[in-house]
Amino acid sequence: MDGVIATGVRATARIVAREDGRGGTALPVLEGDGPLALRRTRARGDEARVMLVGAMSGPLGGDHFAVEAKVERGARLRVGSAAATIALPGQAKGESRYDVRINVAEDGELQWLPEQLISVCGSDLHVRTRVEVAASGRLVLREEQVLGRVGEEPGRLTSRLALRVAGRVVLDQELACGPGAPGGWDGPAVLAGHRAVGQLLVVRPEFGREPVAARMLGESAALVPLAGPAALVTAVAADGLRLRRVLDEALASLA
Repeated sequence: MDGVIATGVRATARIVAREDGRGGTALPVLEGDGPLALRRTRARGDEARVMLVGAMSGPLGGDHFAVEAKVERGARLRVGSAAATIALPGQAKGESRYDVRINVAEDGELQWLPEQLISVCGSDLHVRTRVEVAASGRLVLREEQVLGRVGEEPGRLTSRLALRVAGRVVLDQELACGPGAPGGWDGPAVLAGHRAVGQLLVVRPEFGREPVAARMLGESAALVPLAGPAALVTAVAADGLRLRRVLDEALASLA
Protein backbone atom coordinates (compact mmCIF):
# COMPACT_ATOMS: atom_id res chain seq x y z
CA MET A 1 0.00 0.00 0.00
CA ASP A 2 1.09 3.59 -0.59
CA GLY A 3 2.83 5.15 2.40
CA VAL A 4 3.89 1.80 3.89
CA ILE A 5 7.64 1.49 4.47
CA ALA A 6 8.91 -2.06 4.14
CA THR A 7 11.18 -3.20 6.94
CA GLY A 8 13.16 -6.38 7.12
CA VAL A 9 12.61 -9.36 9.38
CA ARG A 10 14.70 -9.74 12.55
CA ALA A 11 15.28 -13.28 13.79
CA THR A 12 17.72 -15.00 16.16
CA ALA A 13 18.38 -18.67 16.90
CA ARG A 14 20.31 -19.76 20.00
CA ILE A 15 21.96 -23.04 20.93
CA VAL A 16 23.74 -23.96 24.17
CA ALA A 17 25.37 -27.39 24.48
CA ARG A 18 26.36 -28.72 27.91
CA GLU A 19 27.66 -31.98 29.33
CA ASP A 20 24.74 -33.91 30.79
CA GLY A 21 26.73 -35.76 33.48
CA ARG A 22 25.93 -39.15 31.90
CA GLY A 23 28.50 -39.18 29.12
CA GLY A 24 26.40 -37.22 26.64
CA THR A 25 25.56 -33.65 25.67
CA ALA A 26 22.39 -31.82 26.68
CA LEU A 27 20.86 -28.81 24.95
CA PRO A 28 19.46 -26.58 27.71
CA VAL A 29 18.90 -23.79 25.17
CA LEU A 30 17.51 -24.57 21.74
CA GLU A 31 15.35 -21.73 20.51
CA GLY A 32 14.67 -19.94 17.26
CA ASP A 33 12.14 -17.41 16.04
CA GLY A 34 10.63 -16.28 12.78
CA PRO A 35 12.34 -18.00 9.85
CA LEU A 36 15.00 -19.70 12.00
CA ALA A 37 13.82 -22.97 13.49
CA LEU A 38 16.07 -25.45 15.32
CA ARG A 39 15.46 -29.19 15.55
CA ARG A 40 17.37 -31.71 17.63
CA THR A 41 18.17 -34.86 15.67
CA ARG A 42 19.43 -38.26 16.79
CA ALA A 43 22.65 -38.00 18.80
CA ARG A 44 25.73 -40.02 17.96
CA GLY A 45 27.68 -41.18 21.00
CA ASP A 46 28.35 -38.17 23.24
CA GLU A 47 27.67 -35.71 20.42
CA ALA A 48 24.39 -33.77 20.26
CA ARG A 49 23.13 -32.90 16.78
CA VAL A 50 21.03 -29.94 15.70
CA MET A 51 19.49 -29.04 12.34
CA LEU A 52 18.73 -25.47 11.33
CA VAL A 53 15.49 -25.42 9.36
CA GLY A 54 14.43 -22.36 7.37
CA ALA A 55 10.73 -21.78 8.00
CA MET A 56 10.45 -19.23 5.17
CA SER A 57 12.48 -17.76 2.31
CA GLY A 58 15.35 -15.49 3.07
CA PRO A 59 17.23 -13.56 4.00
CA LEU A 60 15.52 -10.94 1.84
CA GLY A 61 16.65 -7.35 1.40
CA GLY A 62 16.65 -5.61 4.79
CA ASP A 63 16.44 -8.82 6.86
CA HIS A 64 18.80 -9.41 9.78
CA PHE A 65 19.26 -13.03 10.88
CA ALA A 66 21.57 -14.21 13.66
CA VAL A 67 22.57 -17.65 14.94
CA GLU A 68 24.39 -18.03 18.26
CA ALA A 69 26.01 -21.29 19.38
CA LYS A 70 27.77 -21.88 22.69
CA VAL A 71 29.52 -25.16 23.46
CA GLU A 72 30.35 -25.39 27.15
CA ARG A 73 33.24 -27.27 28.74
CA GLY A 74 33.44 -30.89 27.60
CA ALA A 75 30.31 -30.77 25.43
CA ARG A 76 30.20 -31.96 21.81
CA LEU A 77 27.86 -30.52 19.18
CA ARG A 78 27.28 -30.87 15.46
CA VAL A 79 25.15 -28.28 13.63
CA GLY A 80 23.88 -28.62 10.07
CA SER A 81 21.07 -27.17 8.01
CA ALA A 82 18.19 -28.82 6.18
CA ALA A 83 18.67 -26.90 2.94
CA ALA A 84 20.71 -24.19 1.29
CA THR A 85 20.30 -20.59 2.45
CA ILE A 86 19.17 -18.41 -0.45
CA ALA A 87 19.84 -14.67 -0.36
CA LEU A 88 17.03 -12.94 -2.29
CA PRO A 89 16.17 -9.36 -3.20
CA GLY A 90 13.28 -7.95 -1.19
CA GLN A 91 10.91 -5.01 -0.98
CA ALA A 92 12.95 -3.37 1.78
CA LYS A 93 15.93 -1.37 0.61
CA GLY A 94 19.43 -1.92 1.92
CA GLU A 95 21.53 -4.96 2.53
CA SER A 96 20.45 -8.02 4.46
CA ARG A 97 22.66 -9.41 7.21
CA TYR A 98 23.40 -12.88 8.51
CA ASP A 99 25.49 -13.00 11.70
CA VAL A 100 26.92 -16.18 13.20
CA ARG A 101 28.46 -16.07 16.68
CA ILE A 102 30.22 -19.19 17.99
CA ASN A 103 31.90 -19.90 21.32
CA VAL A 104 33.65 -23.17 22.17
CA ALA A 105 34.88 -23.63 25.76
CA GLU A 106 37.75 -25.73 27.10
CA ASP A 107 37.57 -29.37 25.97
CA GLY A 108 34.44 -28.55 23.93
CA GLU A 109 34.01 -29.58 20.32
CA LEU A 110 31.84 -28.14 17.56
CA GLN A 111 31.27 -29.21 13.98
CA TRP A 112 29.58 -26.36 12.10
CA LEU A 113 28.51 -27.80 8.75
CA PRO A 114 25.62 -25.86 7.17
CA GLU A 115 24.52 -26.25 3.59
CA GLN A 116 25.53 -23.75 0.94
CA LEU A 117 24.64 -20.08 0.72
CA ILE A 118 23.37 -19.03 -2.72
CA SER A 119 23.61 -15.38 -3.72
CA VAL A 120 20.72 -14.65 -6.11
CA CYS A 121 20.83 -11.90 -8.72
CA GLY A 122 19.67 -8.60 -7.19
CA SER A 123 20.37 -9.60 -3.57
CA ASP A 124 22.78 -7.80 -1.24
CA LEU A 125 23.90 -9.91 1.73
CA HIS A 126 26.57 -9.31 4.35
CA VAL A 127 27.61 -12.44 6.28
CA ARG A 128 29.72 -12.11 9.42
CA THR A 129 30.99 -15.13 11.35
CA ARG A 130 32.80 -14.57 14.65
CA VAL A 131 34.32 -17.56 16.43
CA GLU A 132 35.91 -17.84 19.88
CA VAL A 133 37.64 -21.12 20.78
CA ALA A 134 39.35 -21.89 24.10
CA ALA A 135 42.90 -23.27 24.14
CA SER A 136 41.78 -26.90 24.37
CA GLY A 137 38.62 -26.48 22.26
CA ARG A 138 38.12 -28.13 18.89
CA LEU A 139 36.30 -26.86 15.81
CA VAL A 140 35.44 -27.80 12.25
CA LEU A 141 33.69 -24.99 10.39
CA ARG A 142 32.65 -25.11 6.74
CA GLU A 143 31.48 -22.17 4.64
CA GLU A 144 30.29 -22.61 1.05
CA GLN A 145 29.01 -19.80 -1.16
CA VAL A 146 27.55 -20.11 -4.65
CA LEU A 147 27.35 -16.97 -6.77
CA GLY A 148 24.05 -17.04 -8.63
CA ARG A 149 21.69 -19.80 -9.61
CA VAL A 150 22.28 -21.68 -12.86
CA GLY A 151 22.47 -19.27 -15.77
CA GLU A 152 22.13 -16.05 -13.76
CA GLU A 153 24.46 -13.37 -12.47
CA PRO A 154 25.20 -13.26 -8.73
CA GLY A 155 24.00 -10.75 -6.21
CA ARG A 156 26.31 -8.71 -4.00
CA LEU A 157 27.85 -10.87 -1.29
CA THR A 158 30.26 -9.79 1.44
CA SER A 159 31.54 -12.43 3.82
CA ARG A 160 33.78 -11.89 6.84
CA LEU A 161 35.22 -14.69 8.99
CA ALA A 162 37.07 -13.97 12.25
CA LEU A 163 38.61 -16.51 14.64
CA ARG A 164 40.15 -16.05 18.09
CA VAL A 165 41.81 -18.94 19.91
CA ALA A 166 42.53 -18.51 23.62
CA GLY A 167 41.82 -14.79 23.21
CA ARG A 168 44.31 -14.37 20.36
CA VAL A 169 43.30 -13.30 16.85
CA VAL A 170 44.17 -16.13 14.48
CA LEU A 171 42.16 -15.18 11.39
CA ASP A 172 40.21 -12.13 10.23
CA GLN A 173 39.44 -11.94 6.54
CA GLU A 174 36.74 -10.63 4.21
CA LEU A 175 35.70 -11.44 0.67
CA ALA A 176 33.34 -9.30 -1.43
CA CYS A 177 31.87 -10.55 -4.70
CA GLY A 178 29.27 -9.46 -7.23
CA PRO A 179 28.00 -6.08 -8.45
CA GLY A 180 29.57 -3.19 -6.58
CA ALA A 181 32.38 -5.27 -5.06
CA PRO A 182 35.95 -3.99 -5.39
CA GLY A 183 37.44 -4.64 -8.80
CA GLY A 184 39.29 -7.90 -9.36
CA TRP A 185 37.02 -10.18 -7.36
CA ASP A 186 36.41 -12.31 -10.45
CA GLY A 187 39.99 -12.05 -11.71
CA PRO A 188 42.80 -14.61 -11.62
CA ALA A 189 43.97 -13.56 -8.13
CA VAL A 190 40.58 -14.27 -6.50
CA LEU A 191 37.83 -16.42 -8.08
CA ALA A 192 39.29 -16.71 -11.61
CA GLY A 193 35.84 -17.09 -13.14
CA HIS A 194 34.63 -19.77 -10.73
CA ARG A 195 31.16 -19.43 -9.21
CA ALA A 196 31.57 -21.37 -5.98
CA VAL A 197 33.97 -20.52 -3.16
CA GLY A 198 34.40 -22.16 0.21
CA GLN A 199 36.48 -22.40 3.35
CA LEU A 200 37.17 -25.12 5.85
CA LEU A 201 38.48 -23.94 9.21
CA VAL A 202 39.86 -26.58 11.58
CA VAL A 203 41.03 -25.88 15.14
CA ARG A 204 42.78 -28.65 17.06
CA PRO A 205 45.15 -28.29 20.03
CA GLU A 206 47.65 -30.65 18.40
CA PHE A 207 48.10 -28.21 15.50
CA GLY A 208 49.80 -25.89 17.98
CA ARG A 209 52.47 -28.53 18.61
CA GLU A 210 52.70 -29.84 15.04
CA PRO A 211 51.38 -27.30 12.51
CA VAL A 212 50.05 -28.68 9.24
CA ALA A 213 52.23 -28.19 6.18
CA ALA A 214 51.06 -25.68 3.59
CA ARG A 215 50.18 -27.39 0.33
CA MET A 216 47.95 -27.31 -2.71
CA LEU A 217 44.99 -29.70 -2.74
CA GLY A 218 44.49 -30.33 -6.43
CA GLU A 219 44.25 -27.38 -8.80
CA SER A 220 41.68 -25.26 -6.98
CA ALA A 221 42.28 -25.52 -3.23
CA ALA A 222 45.04 -24.68 -0.77
CA LEU A 223 45.73 -25.72 2.82
CA VAL A 224 47.63 -23.27 5.04
CA PRO A 225 48.55 -23.33 8.74
CA LEU A 226 47.39 -20.33 10.77
CA ALA A 227 49.26 -18.53 13.56
CA GLY A 228 47.81 -20.77 16.22
CA PRO A 229 46.43 -24.32 16.57
CA ALA A 230 44.39 -24.00 13.38
CA ALA A 231 44.44 -24.64 9.64
CA LEU A 232 42.47 -23.11 6.79
CA VAL A 233 41.45 -24.64 3.48
CA THR A 234 40.30 -22.24 0.77
CA ALA A 235 38.79 -23.60 -2.43
CA VAL A 236 37.05 -22.45 -5.60
CA ALA A 237 35.06 -24.57 -8.02
CA ALA A 238 32.75 -24.33 -10.99
CA ASP A 239 29.69 -25.23 -8.91
CA GLY A 240 28.56 -26.18 -5.44
CA LEU A 241 28.75 -29.94 -6.01
CA ARG A 242 32.41 -29.80 -7.01
CA LEU A 243 33.15 -27.44 -4.14
CA ARG A 244 31.67 -29.84 -1.57
CA ARG A 245 33.74 -32.69 -2.97
CA VAL A 246 36.96 -30.67 -2.65
CA LEU A 247 36.24 -29.63 0.95
CA ASP A 248 35.21 -33.15 1.97
CA GLU A 249 38.48 -34.49 0.59
CA ALA A 250 40.40 -31.76 2.40
CA LEU A 251 38.77 -32.61 5.73
CA ALA A 252 39.51 -36.31 5.22
CA SER A 253 43.18 -35.46 4.59
CA LEU A 254 43.35 -33.78 8.02
CA ALA A 255 41.88 -36.77 9.87
